[in-house]
Order: sequence, then structure tokens, then C-alpha cells
Amino acid sequence: MLEVQNLTMEFPGVKALDGVNLSFEKGKINALLGENGAGKSTLLKILSGVYQGYSGEIRMNGQTVSFPDTIASQAAGIAIIHQELNLFPNLTICENIFLGKEIENKFGLLDKQSMNAICLDLLKQVGVKANPNTRVGDLKVSEQQLIEIAKALHSKASVILMDEPTSALSDQEIDRLHQLIRNWQSQGKTIVYISHKMDELFRITEYYQVLRDGKSIAYGWMKDTTEAQLIAHMVGRNVVIEKKKENYVQKEIAIDVKNLSLRNQDSKISNRLQNIHFKAYKGEILGIFGLMGAGRTELLETLFGLHPEYSDMQIFLHGNVKKIASPADAILNKMAFVTEDRKKDGLVMEQDLTFNISLPNLELFEWLKDEPAKAKAEQYRTDLRIKSSSVEQLCGKLSGGNQQKVILAKWLSTNPEILLLDEPTRGIDIQAKDEIYQLMKQIASKGTCILFASSEIPEILALADRVLVMCNGQIQAELTGDLLNEHNLLKEALPKL
Repeated sequence: MLEVQNLTMEFPGVKALDGVNLSFEKGKINALLGENGAGKSTLLKILSGVYQGYSGEIRMNGQTVSFPDTIASQAAGIAIIHQELNLFPNLTICENIFLGKEIENKFGLLDKQSMNAICLDLLKQVGVKANPNTRVGDLKVSEQQLIEIAKALHSKASVILMDEPTSALSDQEIDRLHQLIRNWQSQGKTIVYISHKMDELFRITEYYQVLRDGKSIAYGWMKDTTEAQLIAHMVGRNVVIEKKKENYVQKEIAIDVKNLSLRNQDSKISNRLQNIHFKAYKGEILGIFGLMGAGRTELLETLFGLHPEYSDMQIFLHGNVKKIASPADAILNKMAFVTEDRKKDGLVMEQDLTFNISLPNLELFEWLKDEPAKAKAEQYRTDLRIKSSSVEQLCGKLSGGNQQKVILAKWLSTNPEILLLDEPTRGIDIQAKDEIYQLMKQIASKGTCILFASSEIPEILALADRVLVMCNGQIQAELTGDLLNEHNLLKEALPKL
């Protein structure tokens, strides 16, 4: 159905693809694996018409093709679900799904009734309970991910490229997506599935192909390989993420939160968060676990002063009462927040490393005088091993793992005493995850208190000294020591009967 031969793509200072040869058969669910920066996203952007200027051949059904733009790729029958959401936040769900494919009535006007009916059916299939006229910007990240999938459903494509399609989805939503994928397979569609979640790959894909440093490395049937072998192909060595052994927790309380609540913005009565009380200590890595919608993100946002008009809380920082009514207040009190959505909230993608790392310290660098800002950015580029051609490379051209490191560098440049992390390794590969984990441990070892929210149990077990388990906007349990295990995390995350 789709193959590439000797595909090569270069950017200034970087060879993203180097003579890649891949083949994707009709009716197969193909896993495409590789570290962040291996060339997976570049390949998908070439196939979807985003990038041109490559050398080599692309063939569909044995015929050589080229895509001068995304419209040409779509016309050839290729649909892509991007890792970084590719929606227009100010348009409605229906407008996003039908963009460029609008239905007109006999008078040449938009047939909104027909489009809304089709949109409702698509939303039902992907499990989104929302009005088609809802603004996409008002949806959660997980719901936006499902809208991307609904767009692919509507496209009637013969080849569907999926770049980390489940990075923001719950287990239930993942199961629903996998059923949709099997339906596509039964219709003879070709699926290319990129994910760093190995359990998913073994559950849903049949055939694998591995990229490393822009080159084709290995291929074969999933049933004939193991997780360890795939990881070794991806990184060129064995990587083992072990349960946290070090403990840097000090006796001094870094943050003491009392009576935290967050009201729904459309109601003065019901709460999204209620009766939140907890303490965290200097040097502690405190995990926040819960199922989708439990309130993890809302808790971190409230602590950082993002919802002052709807929240109530008492915060004691190092024993002193503090009022956090805005992110500016939080930053002044030595707090930092790495958000879940790095594209929307974490980075200015059209700017370079120097600009992004300097953002929280504009006064320090006197509005970005070149030399001190570049020197600081270069220091973090070296210390955090950020893979880029220089500190002048645009952040939008970096892999997901390296973008995440730039966000960490941005906030570490403020010397925070409390670091809030929301899904710190969302959509990055196992090698980049390991590097982020080591960074978090190094930060904690210097006395910084880290609060991190994660939906991945292995990540919680690999990092947390203690875990707060959330359910329905409340802290349902606190786990530590021998009680901190997979069974208890899941048991406490479920609503009590």
C-alpha cells in the first residue's frame, strides 16, 4: 500500500532521515518505533505533505507519488493524527472536522444540520460527549485528541498515520480507539501506529519497523520479538528504568496546603476540587495519581494561581502564609510549573532555545541582551543534553523529548524551590523518559520539592517517594513504602461504592 525508498531529509545542521527504507502492507497495523529525534515525525510530515525538499521515492500501490502540500496527500488517501494537536481552538468541533470538506445545500449555503448530524455520530464513535458547536479550545487535551481521531474517521482515507494517538487518553478511551483501529483494518486500511507505550504496541500492532538516528534499523513481526529487543533496537543499548531507590526527603516542610477547593466555572455550587489538604517536604518527589478527570491537572493549576476567581486555599511556603492569586505570584514565591501541553502552554514554538529558556527571566537579561541570554541557554543545552544544532534552533523543530527538556531548562533558570510537573513525559520515548527521570532526581537531590502528576503507574513507581491518589476531585489515599504498589494505586483511584 505504501513504501518509501532511500528517503533522505536534511534540516540546517541535522540529517533527520538518512536513506530510510520502509514498507507498510494493506490491511496491516504497523508499529513505527524509535526514540524522539529518530525521524518518525519527520517521516509522517513528509507523507502527509507538510515537508517537501527530500530525496528518495514514495510509492502508493506501486506508483511513485509526491505531495506538494497537505491537500495532495489527503487526496491520495492519507490521513494523519498528529502527536501535537493540529486543531483550531477558536473553531467549533464541527468546523474543525469539516474544515475544507464542508457540505453545502442546494442554495450553495453551508448545510449545518447535515454536518452536525454526521459530527454527532463521529463523536459517539470516539466517545466524546459534547455538542458539535463546542469551541475546541474549551475541551480537555484528551477530548481534543479524540477530535483528531474523529477527523481521521471522517476522512475515508486508505492510509492512517497515528503519531502518539493515546498520549492523553484514559484506558477506556484507548480501548475504544483500538476497536476503531480494528474496524479500519477489517476495511482493508493500512495503519501506521507510533507509540512509546510498549504494552499498547504488543496489544494492537502486528508488524514493527524501527528507526534510529534517521536510519532504518530493524523490522519484523511483533509476535516474534520482545520489549527488551525493541528497546535495544531503538537506543542501541539496553535501558532499564528501575523503581526509585534514592531518597532526598528532608525534615523541613516546603509547602503545606489546607482547605483547597476549586469551583466549576459555570456553577457556584459544585466543585471540581474539594477538601484538599497535604504537605510536601524539601527534596521530596510527591506523586499525584488518578484516573482521567480525577483533578490532577486542576490541582497543579490551582496551586500555581491559574484559577484565583474560582478557588479557595491556604498555602504555607516554608512555614509562611502566602497568597497565590496569579502565576506571577507563584513565580515570585519560587514556584515553577511544567504544563501537560507543551505546544499550547509550554513553549513559543516559533522562537529559539535562547528565547524560550530566557522567558521567565526577562528582567534578568534586560529584555534578551544576546550574550548573557545565549550563555545561559548554552549552559542548559549542555547540562540537560538538549539535542539541537545550536541555541538558535527553533523549538518547533526539536523532538518532543528535547522540547520537554527546554521547558525544564526554562523553569530551572528561575531556581525554583517547588517544581510542579503535569505529565512530564507525555509523548516521549523511553530513552528521553529515563533522562527526564534522572533530571528530576538531580533536582530533588538539591532540596527542591517536586510535585508531579502522572497517569502512568510505572512512572509513579519509578519516581515517587510518596503518592497522593485522587478521585472525583478529592485526595482519596496517601501511599508510601510497601503500600505503594500497582494494586493499591488502582484500587484507591477507583470511586468508592
